[in-house]
Amino acid sequence: QVQLVESGGGLVQAGGSLRLSCAASGRTFSTYTMGWFRQAPGKEREFVARVNWSGGNTYYADSVKGRFTISRDNAKNTVDLQMNSLKPEDTAVYSCAAKKIYLETYEYWGQGTQVTVSS
Repeated sequence: QVQLVESGGGLVQAGGSLRLSCAASGRTFSTYTMGWFRQAPGKEREFVARVNWSGGNTYYADSVKGRFTISRDNAKNTVDLQMNSLKPEDTAVYSCAAKKIYLETYEYWGQGTQVTVSS
């Protein structure tokens, strides 16, 4: 079992930055691929970024590539999402998720944190 708790959301002007953090419980954090997803009102949840167990491999959605950076600290059981050059279309509830490296679907989800970007 893994419990995930996000923090760091808020209101920011377009062009600004925010850093989201996800704290995970459990002693096996380093065995999970970690991802960030987001869901805007009236839209389906979409993938944002993921990082492999070591932090050495990352992957981003085209919509955030070059603006967002995902990172993890296995000693602290955290995964962060640095978001720069924010746009109004980045407004959404952001959730972190965890999955075992050999699975395709994410098993564990946080409750989400709201990010609002004003124009």
